[in-house]
Amino acid sequence: MAPDPTIAQVTMTLAAFAATGATPRPSGETLEQQTERIITGIDAQLNDRSLATQGDWELVWLALSEANANMAYLVRSTNGSNEFAVVARGTDADLTDILEDLDVGTVVPFPESGSPKTVTVSKGAMNAFQRVVKARSIASPSPNVTLAQALSVALKAAPSSPQPTVYLTGHSLGGCIATMLAPYLQAQTWPKQPKFAVITYAAPTAGTQSFVDYFNSVPWIIDERQNNAYDLVPHAWADLDTTAGWYPSPGPQATEEVKLLIGTIAERTKGNVYVQPGTLCLMNTDYTSLAKNLVNKTTQDFLGQVAFQHANSTYLDLVGAPDIPSPPVVTNLSPTFGAAGDTVTINGKDFSPDSKVDFGRFACDERETVVDPSGLKITTKVPTGTGVVHVRVTNTLGTSPAIAMSQFAYGGPAPVVVSSVSPTSGKVGTPVTINGSGFANGATVHFKDKASGSVKFVSTGQLIATAPDLLDVHQTVNITVTVGKATSPTSPDDEFTYTGR
Repeated sequence: MAPDPTIAQVTMTLAAFAATGATPRPSGETLEQQTERIITGIDAQLNDRSLATQGDWELVWLALSEANANMAYLVRSTNGSNEFAVVARGTDADLTDILEDLDVGTVVPFPESGSPKTVTVSKGAMNAFQRVVKARSIASPSPNVTLAQALSVALKAAPSSPQPTVYLTGHSLGGCIATMLAPYLQAQTWPKQPKFAVITYAAPTAGTQSFVDYFNSVPWIIDERQNNAYDLVPHAWADLDTTAGWYPSPGPQATEEVKLLIGTIAERTKGNVYVQPGTLCLMNTDYTSLAKNLVNKTTQDFLGQVAFQHANSTYLDLVGAPDIPSPPVVTNLSPTFGAAGDTVTINGKDFSPDSKVDFGRFACDERETVVDPSGLKITTKVPTGTGVVHVRVTNTLGTSPAIAMSQFAYGGPAPVVVSSVSPTSGKVGTPVTINGSGFANGATVHFKDKASGSVKFVSTGQLIATAPDLLDVHQTVNITVTVGKATSPTSPDDEFTYTGR
């Protein structure tokens, strides 16, 4: 990366920081505890000189709204440039939740915009905006003040020269909120009048043409919406239907189920016409940045590719910025069943000395939790619990995702999971090695809905099954393993593509 990072690299990095600590601990966490964890994580990243922000920014204010709905923070530069950045985060959600989160069936006035004329935005966007502007920090460095109050104090203390600049930024729903915070803050009276710039990433639309007309009339020094050309989310809610024709070769192409899902979500506008503000800057127009393992014409691959195209890490790569430190990841555990008090080894990556472990909604005793110095292993004692739960690890950079291989079954039997298959394509009769966990002698293997006629038990983590003959031998199917009454969940990891007989 160049020694002088671009504005896009810095603002996208700041936007990515907003995801830090986004998920409350599964075992429970107060708003104060979560806020303090987020602040600790963002402070650490702001001080990391290897990132695009180069250690040149410090946290001024941060607030998390009730129920973890929205978060925003304010930083100022420490390199003499007299710059500030307001960074918004939307809800912590998966793709479907992102698209369904905002109530776009109703439009409401947006008087806080400062426009002399009526400006309308979606009710959902307005609710998110109000949560952010009303939120008060409950921790240092600026306790019990709102964003506008914190910015006013910061500008008052700022030098008069050069003229202060305030950047508004955010990724995904955070970018949507940033486009509303920008005119709201622009309309305020400040101790020292700053210049305002708006740079969003992957933002869905906030308002109608009236909002866009006013937004575009405001004298921003920058007004860019940086979008991955193959990110579905920025097409909400202006032209979501166009994404049903994706993806170009090598794919994946949308299935009928995907097209129905997109169409159903698009109908949530109830006829309201939404428009995107700002100057569009497209990246990845040649579709060279993609998840190469998610190209089959299946619903799971399509949604997986959408998630990849929308990810913070993808946007950081597209603007040429280093990726930020990652939250913990659990890859597997051993054993995968047992009782409270048993010792379990958790394998993964990016574990840190402050990592805490949860089995479902129950926390492990920190006195009995040992994090290996390699950051790749944790040993702990199983807490009280019942049923099948996900084992997750939390630190100041977030919480590990819940994945099939992180499941633990109280009392057994072990959860049945397929983690990979090899080869991933072949003809009828091809021997396929199936890796995972919870396998047993006598397990049955299905390729889509057809049972394999030859299954060899190798170990509790491996089977070899012969691909059975199907009516259509030119399709991609899921391979599932059944042990007793338990069947493995489907995922892109268990896909096999038939190439003929």
